[in-house]
Amino acid sequence: MAQPRPDQTEPGETGAPAEAAGHLSDHTGEPPDEKDPRAAARGGSPDAGGTPPGGGSTTGQGPAEGAGDGGDADGTGDRPPSLWRNLDYLYWWTGNGLSTLGTSVSMIAFPLLMLWATGSAAQAGTITGLQMLGKLATLAVGGALADRVSRRAILCLSSLAEALAMGAVALLVYRGDPSIPALDALALASGLAAGLKNSVAAPVLRRVVPKEQVPDATAQMMGRDMVVQLVGAPLGGLLYTVGRWVPFLFDALSFLFITVSSLLIRRPLGPDRAPGGEQRHGLVAEMRDGVRMIRRSDYLVFTLVWGAVLNTVAQGLTLLFIVLIHHRGGGPNAVGLASSLAVVGGVVGAVAAPSLIRSLGARRVLTLAAWTFAGSFALVALVPQPWQIGLVMLLGMTCMVPINVVTESYEVRLVPDAYVGRVAATSRFCFQAVQWIGPLAAGVLADAMGAPSATLLLAGLMVLLALALPFGRRHLAVLDIPLAEVEELPAPTAGGPVPNRPDAPGGQEPAGPPADDVLTGPAKGSP
Repeated sequence: MAQPRPDQTEPGETGAPAEAAGHLSDHTGEPPDEKDPRAAARGGSPDAGGTPPGGGSTTGQGPAEGAGDGGDADGTGDRPPSLWRNLDYLYWWTGNGLSTLGTSVSMIAFPLLMLWATGSAAQAGTITGLQMLGKLATLAVGGALADRVSRRAILCLSSLAEALAMGAVALLVYRGDPSIPALDALALASGLAAGLKNSVAAPVLRRVVPKEQVPDATAQMMGRDMVVQLVGAPLGGLLYTVGRWVPFLFDALSFLFITVSSLLIRRPLGPDRAPGGEQRHGLVAEMRDGVRMIRRSDYLVFTLVWGAVLNTVAQGLTLLFIVLIHHRGGGPNAVGLASSLAVVGGVVGAVAAPSLIRSLGARRVLTLAAWTFAGSFALVALVPQPWQIGLVMLLGMTCMVPINVVTESYEVRLVPDAYVGRVAATSRFCFQAVQWIGPLAAGVLADAMGAPSATLLLAGLMVLLALALPFGRRHLAVLDIPLAEVEELPAPTAGGPVPNRPDAPGGQEPAGPPADDVLTGPAKGSP
């Protein structure tokens, strides 16, 4: 899901070695059983237009590309080794973690700097808003670029651009009396580069992690980011006291780690080259193709809408969380303690999510987490002490992370590599385009009816979201399938209409299997 999503997870079929994460289907390494309905849904045998024998890419790439897509290194067919033994994943995990730490530091330092330079809270908010606006402006374009040009190049160049922007901020502040318009412009430039970089994250993860280990990787990265948030805020304040320019230099240097880690990754990051002579469509047309890919999947449409509303409500709770502590008589230290407890809950959820999904199933985890998260909304409005608010938020964040792991893992598994950049970027764009409504509405409600009543109202909205899950059962049918057995959606025909679903107006039957409840449903005769 998106922020606080922000938490993605991917594998080959049960008992099979992990397939190349960038390829358009997975298999066991054996010719598909002609009686297996899943093989028929993929288009029959490999010779009939499915995946070529041996897992070769359908895009005309040779074995070298497939060998680099996160498959089982030893080819034994056993469960892949721990992700911590996957050197490419370690490069990716570490480089992003250090960069995220730098960003957390500068996010604290930027408002402090603007308050020092101007004394205006509005200007402090403006520079933060410009960074967010920059990210939003390039997310959708970056997703399309990630599916047509070198993802490694996008990572390296966008990270270098962010490093230059933050380095320029450090230099201006070091020289004294920095120009406010110049700082605003550099913040916007940093956000524009960040949007391009973020749009590549999902496709790169798909290439460096075996499909069956995507939930583990997603949870590990979300846990890492929680810890980074816990460390980044006090570190930013500490560095700011050393020198106002120091946090920005720290952030500039942190971006270099992404560049270095991207260059160290041995696997091809894609995208695969189009077959010889195939004409590429324009950038806008390819962005539309990403939207069409979402529209042809009931699961992707449902989770996009549901996740955007959930994210907006959660952002509102983030503000009310601070207002409630103030309402209960807590000061800055109480806010810090409660925030730390919430982060601990996120780490616990990240550690527990993969095991819960394997033992309970994705649908049960999603449903239980949504109801528990809704309950935490109601409870946080009723407890009398600030430390109790922190404990309730610990429970809420423990549930929020598994929700993200489930939704993001199945999204990454369903979408073909050639479209994953556009689909992930479109999802993030939708989440971030509406998330500002949450804090704004929460603040207005808190002023009008009081923080506890406003929180209970948001809890009611969360209950409605939890109720939507059983009513959307048909749209979430893919969650009943183990992640390792989920098949990718077929790519839409370029420029062609989206196939009709069986439930489309007029009752028209689709020409082929269009929806993921057909493409990825359980084999006939299965319970």
